[in-house]
Amino acid sequence: MKPKSVFLAENSNHEIEEFLKSHHTLYVPVGAMEQHGPHSAIGTDIFLPQEIARRICVRQGNALVAPPLTYTLSYPHRGFTSEFSLSIETFMAVVRDLALSFAKAGFKRIVFLNGHYDNTYALAYACAQVAEKMPEGAKAFPFNYWDGLTQEQWGKMSEGGKGMHAGESEVSMLLAINPALVDMERANAEFPNFPETITKSPALHTAFFFSSPGSVYRMSKTGTWGDATKATAAKGEEILEAGVQSVINLMLDIEKTFRELTIR
Repeated sequence: MKPKSVFLAENSNHEIEEFLKSHHTLYVPVGAMEQHGPHSAIGTDIFLPQEIARRICVRQGNALVAPPLTYTLSYPHRGFTSEFSLSIETFMAVVRDLALSFAKAGFKRIVFLNGHYDNTYALAYACAQVAEKMPEGAKAFPFNYWDGLTQEQWGKMSEGGKGMHAGESEVSMLLAINPALVDMERANAEFPNFPETITKSPALHTAFFFSSPGSVYRMSKTGTWGDATKATAAKGEEILEAGVQSVINLMLDIEKTFRELTIR
């Protein structure tokens, strides 16, 4: 007997039709193909949301995991050899087309589960663009897997707000998923030399990185933004589980918001 799988691609057409009779949620992991320091696989941002989505679907039994969007928006990393990406226009077109295709098949909740911050705005705008074409009751929307973390969890994941890329948390999660994805002998620590600012505003991040191709390359010698030498599989398991609960809570909250907020 064919074993059940939470991965959309491993199901037959018949199995998907049966699934859609009682369930309607699909997670689409969204990552990137870009450098992650001298030590980590360039698919890091794919592997993390895909694993979190897999765990959610196994645990809850009411959703499937689509094949991930691997080539996305990595233009801030332009300059590094391993920066393989799409234009913003192409990426948004792919998101729109996939959302509509999944919705026409019968999925009512198409969740673009993002693991790469640079995709955040474009995902939301693409979902907005396709919204009016979606079948009745179907919605497509993005979440970053970390959006529902507590302040304490976010502090651990971001190394106190100082580690954002190829550092302790991302490398730890990779070690928990598959240690063969990391070369710990090359693990390093590097932190950007951010200046003291008047506002300390997140808008500076948007203006510097999102509006400037090659910005990560220009500010970094190795591409690491954090301390990968502190990574362990045990830490990674803790962060992955926090990510799972983050998304579960976000899904509960968004359904409540859909039900209770709209008045017309």
